[in-house]
Amino acid sequence: MKRELFIHFSFWFFFFVVIAVINKYFALPYWSFWLGGLVGIVLPDVDHLIYVYFIKPTDLTSQRISYLLNKKALLRSVELVYEAKEERKGLIFHTIFFQLIFFVLTFWMLSSSGSYFGKGLVLSFILHLSIDQLKDLNDSKSLENWFTNLPFKLDLAQSKNYWKISTAVILLMGIFM
Repeated sequence: MKRELFIHFSFWFFFFVVIAVINKYFALPYWSFWLGGLVGIVLPDVDHLIYVYFIKPTDLTSQRISYLLNKKALLRSVELVYEAKEERKGLIFHTIFFQLIFFVLTFWMLSSSGSYFGKGLVLSFILHLSIDQLKDLNDSKSLENWFTNLPFKLDLAQSKNYWKISTAVILLMGIFM
């Protein structure tokens, strides 16, 4: 759990420092951009709670997490969510369909909103999904979980190319917002 949190926050911090340097976001009015980024980097993990409570509440791990949350053992339940992450298939936010829709929403938010909180939130959210894809590529050598319910499968080279292109789009949106 600590390793994964460290990876997400270090990528987030580096990404936001680059954006802040390029766009000169160090003045006081831009604090909401950073706050939105902090919210956005943890928000995709809500997907695991949706899975536990609504998608597969009868799974053994879901029942264990629910039990721990009912006992107010928050830290242990969060650890269990991270330990059993690979078991969960069919997450809502962790699919290509959701990511493509969120790319459109991110572009719309960045290009038409004056809210720095919202800009930071959507950039961090989409960055978190990209980091999760990179982790899946490194651990399982595929993005199969992301392409569920599709009539085609991507091999490792195609998955890596998809990740590279989507991450480049995220970086470009963040830099040129």
